[in-house]
Amino acid sequence: MTRFALIIVALGAGGMAATPADARKREITPYIEISQIVTADLNTNDVLTYSTVAAGVDASISTRRVEAQVSYRYERRFGYQSRLNDNDVHSGLARAAVRVAPGFSVEGGAIATRARADIRGANPGSLVGNVDNISQIYSVYGGPTLGTDVGDLGVSASYRIGYTKAEAAGSTGVAPGQPRLDAFDSSRSQVAQASLNLKAGTVLPVGVTVSGGWERDDATQLDQKYEGKFARADILVPVAGSLAIIGGAGYENIQVTQRDAVLDSSGQPVADRNGRFQTDPASPARIAYRFDGIYYDAGVIWRPSKRTQLEARVGKRYGSTSITGSFSYAPTQSMAIRIGVYDGVQTFGRQLQNGLANIGTSFNANRTGLGGDFNGCVFGAQGGAAGNCLNSALQSVSTAAYRSRGVDAIVSVSRGPLTFGVGAGYANREFLSPAGTQGFTVNGISDESYYAQAFIARALDSNTSIDATAFANYYKSGIAGAAGVYGVGATGSLSRRFGKLMTQGSVGVYSFNRQGLDTAVSVQALLGARYSF
Repeated sequence: MTRFALIIVALGAGGMAATPADARKREITPYIEISQIVTADLNTNDVLTYSTVAAGVDASISTRRVEAQVSYRYERRFGYQSRLNDNDVHSGLARAAVRVAPGFSVEGGAIATRARADIRGANPGSLVGNVDNISQIYSVYGGPTLGTDVGDLGVSASYRIGYTKAEAAGSTGVAPGQPRLDAFDSSRSQVAQASLNLKAGTVLPVGVTVSGGWERDDATQLDQKYEGKFARADILVPVAGSLAIIGGAGYENIQVTQRDAVLDSSGQPVADRNGRFQTDPASPARIAYRFDGIYYDAGVIWRPSKRTQLEARVGKRYGSTSITGSFSYAPTQSMAIRIGVYDGVQTFGRQLQNGLANIGTSFNANRTGLGGDFNGCVFGAQGGAAGNCLNSALQSVSTAAYRSRGVDAIVSVSRGPLTFGVGAGYANREFLSPAGTQGFTVNGISDESYYAQAFIARALDSNTSIDATAFANYYKSGIAGAAGVYGVGATGSLSRRFGKLMTQGSVGVYSFNRQGLDTAVSVQALLGARYSF
């Protein structure tokens, strides 16, 4: 089980506890929207037009007991040309925390978004028109958290259950001759943890924490199962003022298993009409990864104020050096900075839910007809929460388990009429699959990605606003012969309100390139109107 999952639970409960006692806010805004979109491929001079009809709701609640925000949108697209597909799009994000009783809360979240299915494939910057290599994804989680004191002893426990589903993509745009990868279907995950904490200076001059946990993920594809159990002890030694040295060690048992795919006469996996490998029921549950032993780490914690915190650790885990850390800084209610360094054995569903849980209960739902799918960085709204980047989970939809390492940094600012955010990061996946099986295997192969995203919005007056977004990314698969994929793009929008009616115009330019191929460039424009109830 990863320490990252435990930190997520603590953050969810902490964000709940920070709610001001006199906060009272309830806003629920359903809407309908119609738009006309034109997209032009500058490589082929092909111009396509289509209409969209959408319905959605934006809601937020902030009271003494409840912190929640929901932004959901359903969109139906109608193409005028026969070569332009009609399709349905669901996009949304929800986060909530409810204080049931002192020391006891329930928190949860959900997301509907779209992401690249295969890291080697097409990299469309805007998900409008006919786009390759895109999978519709849904994920939801929830559970209780307990935190209380028994004398000098702090007691905490939590449980979370979640479900993740991905629709198979059609064409991926992967170059001919590359091996076919399996397509993720769905998974159910659970995590439970408990800890006892004795603060430094109460009974002992040092702080002592004893913790344990269990985590499970059951994926339908190839009957994959992940199970992790751990127990550890940590000691915190105050050094001076706000600085302390921390170290810990524990025992961990992780095992990932999966069955073989059915093979045809040529030794290739047999896939169904959705591109998913068919499971061989006669296959034994093969070991994809196993770790059973001691792990340890040590580092520093620096907390000069309630709004600034730094923690960094280095140690030995999974048989090699492991580095983790976090930094958060919120000098005012209008600005927040967050940096995280992570390392853990993950599955697609678990990592997506961990990332979702690390988004606060107040976020910036930046939506235009050309974007706003919550598949990159989600910036925090006013209140001191920076947000989180989901790129590490959504760089591609992986069926295999993997060791995930990387770093994310995000800055969110909301000051008067101006709102902006910047996020960037690096992610690496080292895949874990049974070795020695017949045919191609991703075992030991590493993927990596770099990404950056920026957003700015400004209210020109009480009814008029402008905003702009920009992004850049690079994806590289370790599969032999796979080319690196670059992507850049920018979108600008102008909106004007007339009572409950809002009109909007947007223009965007996007480009992606796979090494060795021509750069694909497209320009898109939108005119639309939204009526809010």
